[in-house]
Amino acid sequence: MTVPLPTASTRWRCTLCGNLTRFDVTRSSKVVEYVHLDLAGEPKVEERDVVSETIESVRCRWCNAVDQVELVDRPGADS
Repeated sequence: MTVPLPTASTRWRCTLCGNLTRFDVTRSSKVVEYVHLDLAGEPKVEERDVVSETIESVRCRWCNAVDQVELVDRPGADS
């Protein structure tokens, strides 16, 4: 089950236990990075451009439910 990312007016909520704050997110990303190597050969990513990103799963950290996370409105957010 794919769960969309929260927005400025929504947030995640576990329907099983009510958790609103702790989730493990598994995502796949395709990125282009500018890597700078110092003279010793140590790499440092100086720029990162996300080409595409997909959330594969969101797991509740409290009850370990994977298929129970939904988007709900944030309190005070204009609908």
